Amino acid sequence: MKKLITFCFLLVLGYSILAQDRITGKSFATRSEVIASNGMACTSQPLATQVALDILKKGGTAIDAAIAANAALGLMEPTGCGIGGDLFAIVWDAKNKKLHGLNASGRSPQSLSLQYFKEQGMNKIPAYGPLPVSVPGAVDGWFELHGKFGKMPMNEVLAPAIYYAENGFPVSELIAYYFNIGVRNYQRRNFPNVSETYTINGEIPQKGDIFKNPFLANTYKKIADGGRDAFYKGDIARTIATFIQEQGGFLSYEDLSSHQSEWIEPVSTNYRGYDVWELPPNGQGIAALQMLNILEAYDFQQMGFGSAEHIHYFAEAKKLVFEDRAKYYADMDFAKVPVNTLISKEYAAERRKLINDKRAGKYQAGQISAGETIYMTVADQYGNMISLIQSNYRGMGSGMIPPALGFTLQDRGELFTLTEGQNNTYEPGKRPFHTIIPAFVTKDGKPFMSYGVMGGDFQPMGHVEIIMNMIDFGMNLQEAGDAPRISHSGGSSPTGRIGTDSGEIKLESGFDYEVIRQLMRMGHRVGFSNGIYGGYQAIMYDSKNKVYYGASESRKDGQAAGY
Repeated sequence: MKKLITFCFLLVLGYSILAQDRITGKSFATRSEVIASNGMACTSQPLATQVALDILKKGGTAIDAAIAANAALGLMEPTGCGIGGDLFAIVWDAKNKKLHGLNASGRSPQSLSLQYFKEQGMNKIPAYGPLPVSVPGAVDGWFELHGKFGKMPMNEVLAPAIYYAENGFPVSELIAYYFNIGVRNYQRRNFPNVSETYTINGEIPQKGDIFKNPFLANTYKKIADGGRDAFYKGDIARTIATFIQEQGGFLSYEDLSSHQSEWIEPVSTNYRGYDVWELPPNGQGIAALQMLNILEAYDFQQMGFGSAEHIHYFAEAKKLVFEDRAKYYADMDFAKVPVNTLISKEYAAERRKLINDKRAGKYQAGQISAGETIYMTVADQYGNMISLIQSNYRGMGSGMIPPALGFTLQDRGELFTLTEGQNNTYEPGKRPFHTIIPAFVTKDGKPFMSYGVMGGDFQPMGHVEIIMNMIDFGMNLQEAGDAPRISHSGGSSPTGRIGTDSGEIKLESGFDYEVIRQLMRMGHRVGFSNGIYGGYQAIMYDSKNKVYYGASESRKDGQAAGY
């Protein structure tokens, strides 16, 4: 045991020393930023990045390219996204010099009531099967984005994804790993249409195998020819509704045909001269703004990256904010969410008073009167930029795969609470609390950075860490994503879980062992975990030289590329 402890200490120490041995002096950077003048695409799959670049080179907008790449990822990373899921986006409109927000998340079935869950003796909505399925919003989101900002016809935009779906693509190592988990999970549950859609002659795809999805190719063709109504009002909608009801669910043709996305105003806070923009609830984006407001009072530049003080204040701010998240965040058509108060500097100052500089704390929500994903960002020659996130939830979603359509339906409904009287309590026709959030940064009214960090509850933490790494610790765009990450688990959640302790800080390798000991002496529990630290993509615009900088996640298959 003593030898093992010594080995682990040397491993951590060795990582710290080696990480500083970079020719550029950037301690954590795994590679250089990509720099280009005409356009940039950053996605979690190199083939999807190339699809986006091809669209840009043909004169398409960033929005055209993002839709094309998202369609490709629905084929290539069905373990995280697809047209059975939801979508959120923030767009920098170069012509009008303003930001637009799109909430393309779907609603719960109109015929499913809270009473039904009570009668079944459930205290939580199941993770899999027909009951957590909500209306998939992604396709409507594509057409809303395309209608406002697209240039190329949709059949050209979807053509690359259709080609790959018909002819196949080689499966990467990471996606093969997730395929193995997701498909086996569905097979164990005896869900229909799993093998027909997601295996190759009955075998789960392995690294390097050529995977085709002719069902999805056919679905994409129908959408390309018939528009969003082909999905929500045609045979696709009827197939989805019939299948879900045969499986014991409630999603109906009427739920699908009545769906519409919502254009919304992004909200922001200023962090040391930079305006950070997020979308208001039903997503959790404002949690990042709340955290930044609390953290702004501390001099992290003096503390240094990875110090005990840095990690302590970060974790305490997260705990405070996530208590508010559990209490307030929900569909704003059904609940009063005091967004302006929650993201105000005055409210942050009051909450900050609860933090003990030397000890870990546990908190309650403030009193106010009055789950795998894909993230991508694209920028074009016209100056437009899009920050887009899209997901099934729980990797491959509910496991409900409608026959001969080529995709699985999301299980976002799981994120409602069944406890009566809360903001996020289940109701028919309501959008569930959402984890997926895109972000954008402006400076002096000009675009500065489009970015996101996928990964369930981790996402607001990831957003904050990127901002701090760049602004407080002087990292470049790529290093800011490569630096070891901090996460925290525990506390309350919008699904009804109530926190009873101060939770646990989780750290990637790369933090000093003595810092960990210091945190433990302050009362923190500290652990190490794999796979909870998200996936990052970002584009930064240099207005002086008129060039784009691109960065992509080193923990995944991602690629940043420009021309």
